[in-house]
Amino acid sequence: MSAVSRHFVLAAGGTGGHLTPAFALAQELERRGHRVALITDARGDAIPGRPDFLETHVLPAGRFAKNPLGWPRALAAVLKGRGLAKRLYAEFEPGAVVGFGGYPALPALLAASGAGVPTVIHEQNAVLGRVNRLLAGRVDTIATAYRKVARLDARYERKVRLVGNPVRAGVLALRDEPFPALDTTGELRLLVTGGSQGARVLSEVVPRGLALLQPALKRRLRVTQQCRPEDLEAVRALYAAEGIAAELASYFENMAARLAGTHLFVGRAGASTIAELTAVGRPAILVPLLIATDDHQTANARELAQAGGARSIAQPGFTPEVLARQIEELAGEPEALMAAAHAALMCGLPDAARDLADLVESFGGAPLADVIRVSPHKATSGASRTATAGGAA
Repeated sequence: MSAVSRHFVLAAGGTGGHLTPAFALAQELERRGHRVALITDARGDAIPGRPDFLETHVLPAGRFAKNPLGWPRALAAVLKGRGLAKRLYAEFEPGAVVGFGGYPALPALLAASGAGVPTVIHEQNAVLGRVNRLLAGRVDTIATAYRKVARLDARYERKVRLVGNPVRAGVLALRDEPFPALDTTGELRLLVTGGSQGARVLSEVVPRGLALLQPALKRRLRVTQQCRPEDLEAVRALYAAEGIAAELASYFENMAARLAGTHLFVGRAGASTIAELTAVGRPAILVPLLIATDDHQTANARELAQAGGARSIAQPGFTPEVLARQIEELAGEPEALMAAAHAALMCGLPDAARDLADLVESFGGAPLADVIRVSPHKATSGASRTATAGGAA
């Protein structure tokens, strides 16, 4: 634990991809004795998994869509959010502000830059996101999760620090556990997820692909699959008709426990998914989201696929027949599956939360004053506060 307490603000858009690493960093900073606040939007305020100690501020943040008619309103929201963030900083006096992408990070980082507060952006994907591209020239440091990040201007390379993508402590704890026992006759456990909202293509292709397998292989399967609520009954009926053991739900509370027993993952190539697979060492069949901004999921999957830890299949080519062929190959060669697991493990950057916290701590501030100023009754534990025009809290 650090000898001196400081204040830090994390800013992230309202998706799990942005917030999961923010939560992991918050936990590491709090463990070191620091006080941490979060800036996000209404969606982010509702996402589960937020640490109890993390006070949250919901600020307005405009979204710049393709239609320019909405830009004036978006700009007005950004300016309002920036003003409210400045008021928050005047009270909270952060030593640094860390942005994790998403539009709520834009006013938070602009306010910090204007106030002379040190700034860091963290990019989870292998392609620099839109908001991070807008901020790259203003911030002090750019922390990345990949060794190569597309759309990162060469002028900013001196600012770049490779740290990885922080993952949940429960998942990271599995890194030292052995790969689940596997042979050509025992259970073959598949974990299938499609991100926070599920994915229709997985509900359509995976059951039909598994139905094409030989009966002996189908009897070995134990499938855990996340489905959209509207797909659950149809998928359940398909598995039942084929005699395939399957556990289905639209949301799983303890994904770490399910990942622990998984032999093969099938799903999207989101940044948090890749980080968890490589932290634990689980082979995968990845189907990058077709409409992901800048096709960043294809870029996310590339390094892992090239290392031999995954097979990446573009969604148009992800058919039942292709999936069945891939699973038959992997199931018939347990040594190859275990080698892929090892390759995935070697791609991981398991110290991401620690290294990012070290980076954030390296910025100055007035830590001694922080210790004197902050009293226990002043810190609000896990409070969620919505900013209004009258103030930041």
